[in-house]
Amino acid sequence: MSDQFLAEIRMFGFGFAPHGWALCNGQIMPIQQNTALFSLLGTTFGGNGTSNFGLPNLMGNIPLHVGRNQPGPGLGVYDLGQMGGSTTVTILDAEMAMHSHSPMVTTTPGTVTASANNQPARAYTGNLQGNTQGLVYANVASPVTQLPAQTMTAVGGNQPHNNIMPTLFLNYCIALQGAFPARN
Repeated sequence: MSDQFLAEIRMFGFGFAPHGWALCNGQIMPIQQNTALFSLLGTTFGGNGTSNFGLPNLMGNIPLHVGRNQPGPGLGVYDLGQMGGSTTVTILDAEMAMHSHSPMVTTTPGTVTASANNQPARAYTGNLQGNTQGLVYANVASPVTQLPAQTMTAVGGNQPHNNIMPTLFLNYCIALQGAFPARN
């Protein structure tokens, strides 16, 4: 393995932190035994800054590069150590695309008797999104009436759903020993 910088973070495909490394699980470290590491991290990831400091917690978190100067279109500005995101999300009505569930019907009696296979409308030969045949519903002349709200029932349980992208879980470790990184 190549020499690492102090505080460098790497991913490992095995289930432990190698000698001189620690898992990035947010543990609190004593400053007195880790002064060089503390000089790089400070209290960015926790701790009281007088006797201890925290290591980054990447358990269940995805690292994202910090950005301050010129974020791209639609991107936020992120500070070092800032946490964000959520593992579950409940979609609110205000977040849904504008749409309607108001069925419209006519009060004019129908003139077509339902067939044995109960097709909603006759087959139409034409181009319906690349198909050569499909079912169509004809526009109905007025008068049309909006059905009462109880005709359409509410759906959904207002429960959060998983918000985690496809992921492979590995161990992130931080170097407790190594070359002190020089600034440019």
